[in-house]
Amino acid sequence: MTKAEIVNEVAKSTGIEKTTVLRVVESFMESVKTSLVNGEPVYLRGFGSFIIKQRAEKTARNIKEKTTITIPAHAIPAFKPAKVFVAAVKK
Repeated sequence: MTKAEIVNEVAKSTGIEKTTVLRVVESFMESVKTSLVNGEPVYLRGFGSFIIKQRAEKTARNIKEKTTITIPAHAIPAFKPAKVFVAAVKK
């Protein structure tokens, strides 16, 4: 499902104009992104959590050049679904 399809579904089910729904969806995504950039997880009860995971430094190989490189430690965004969400998907 794309962002446009989400906007269409929400607009259809609520009766709110698509432009308003689009602004709300984009504002929500920006809020989540800003929180994660600031190191703050976002918890949505019954849906899941947007969190920051820390990746440790590791050594990797460049097979073409036959060299070893070091990938530094870094943070990545991740989504952890709620148990209710996982159970609904498993059905």
